[in-house]
Amino acid sequence: MSFFAGIDGGGSTTRCVVGDETTILGKGESGPSNVIRVGESNARDSLANAIKLACLEAKIEPSQIHRICVGIAGGGRSETAEQVRRVLSNIVDGDVEVVGDMVIALEAAFGKHPGVIVIAGTGSIAYGRSASGEIARAGGWGFAISDEGSAHWIGRTAVNEILRLRDEGQEPELMKHLLAAWQLETWEQMILAANASPAADFAKLFPNIVAAADHRDAIASDVLTRAGRELAGLGRTVISRLFPDKQDVRVAVAGGVFRNALLVRHVFYNQLRLSHPKILANATTVEPVHGALQIARRVMKAGTIGVD
Repeated sequence: MSFFAGIDGGGSTTRCVVGDETTILGKGESGPSNVIRVGESNARDSLANAIKLACLEAKIEPSQIHRICVGIAGGGRSETAEQVRRVLSNIVDGDVEVVGDMVIALEAAFGKHPGVIVIAGTGSIAYGRSASGEIARAGGWGFAISDEGSAHWIGRTAVNEILRLRDEGQEPELMKHLLAAWQLETWEQMILAANASPAADFAKLFPNIVAAADHRDAIASDVLTRAGRELAGLGRTVISRLFPDKQDVRVAVAGGVFRNALLVRHVFYNQLRLSHPKILANATTVEPVHGALQIARRVMKAGTIGVD
């Protein structure tokens, strides 16, 4: 019997599934493994832990994995892919394929069929494939210059907004929630944390912003609404490039922002329908790690799956 593994290496969470040709046998979850953001050492620990936990549940050893596919931000770039392969060569003995995280999300959502996937986790990107196989993307150029609507963007935008209001003499209630998320006590400490080097973990603020919006905090709700609009803009860009004359485009979403913030998901689809009223929306949030496993189960040839 052959065993396969799929990994979704995110900026906050790493997910691994292990299975045979037809069945998922085990799942594992650990910390971030985006090598660009957390470094090779931290990525190695997260990947190893996720694989170990999935194999433990599957009652196999990592050395028994025949083939593994890893989807990770920047995975289509040779430098990043080589880093990940080097890390995994010390964990598993089987073949390793490294692709961009949007590739495994598209696979999980549509298989080989056309469609558009919009991902919003720590970062964000829209990615799609037409019926003829043409690929297009929008966004996903990194948190410093892009990643609109992502958890990082949401956290940074919320901090920006509450500091602007404080300049106007207001004391937004949301500030207390964000201080608590960063384990700080004063707005002066928040400013220092926000401008720290290396970059502050704005994505860590996301759960507190969602919780505040659920309790009708106007600032939090406004930031999440803006995030939905930004993500719809990314999706609209890809749709217009790949499906300029077609209205019934299949669209799906993935990532923790869509999964945990219903407001973002509603705004996203409502905004898309303003320009594409007949989009075929996937009602559930896609789990990209399942796409990684699907790719691992196929005979993989370099360069035929996708690029970042």
